[in-house]
Amino acid sequence: MAEATPVVLITGASRGIGAATAILAARDGFDVAISYVQNEAAAQQVAEAVRRRGRKAAVIQGDVASPADISRMFAQAEEQLGAITALVNNSGITGPIGPFADTRNATIEQVFRVNVFGTMECCRQAVERFRKNGLPGVIVNISSIAARTGSPNEYIHYAASKAAVETFTLGLAREVAEHGIRVCAASPGSTLTDIHATAGEPDRPQRVAPRIPMGRLAQPEEIAETVVWLLSPAASYMTGTVVNCAGGL
Repeated sequence: MAEATPVVLITGASRGIGAATAILAARDGFDVAISYVQNEAAAQQVAEAVRRRGRKAAVIQGDVASPADISRMFAQAEEQLGAITALVNNSGITGPIGPFADTRNATIEQVFRVNVFGTMECCRQAVERFRKNGLPGVIVNISSIAARTGSPNEYIHYAASKAAVETFTLGLAREVAEHGIRVCAASPGSTLTDIHATAGEPDRPQRVAPRIPMGRLAQPEEIAETVVWLLSPAASYMTGTVVNCAGGL
């Protein structure tokens, strides 16, 4: 009997690191469920790139800030592609850049709703399905080097949300290891995506590059390579681990 094709659900996969991860996962043999919030056209372009690599793709609208959306996303992914064997929690927001004293309560709440609560609920859904389907399963949560630097004068609240993701990754990994489920995190440094423009500072890459020992920002594909490696059998003895991809920071 032929071995079943692995299926990965990647949140926020219409752009940036998520899109690059979807394409590289397809290269490595995964069928890919691509979730997006608003830009369906961009998500469809990623899906076409997946299909050009000979894999199946499903495009699913959903906001990880909504538990109901998360449940629907998982159900639709499995309806279209079969049992999910992997999850990449890539969706994340920063809110505006600036001193913490100027950060609004609504911004802090929304950042935690997406980055922390959304990640936690996606993990809960994935673990339930892995166990129900008798699959080992693997989860990769996208953190940020901000969890270690604190990001003063930029987005301390975002840094705190990613520190929460890393602690959650460790705890969940130790809790589900006996079921054959691995949970890791990748911690990128500043990466050339539109997250900088969304945060209100499109020129931020030029400003922060001199702080990075390697002297440049990452390309999304460089982070994605780490993510798909963590998803792969090559990382079979790694769980509860955060892998830094931050150019030396």
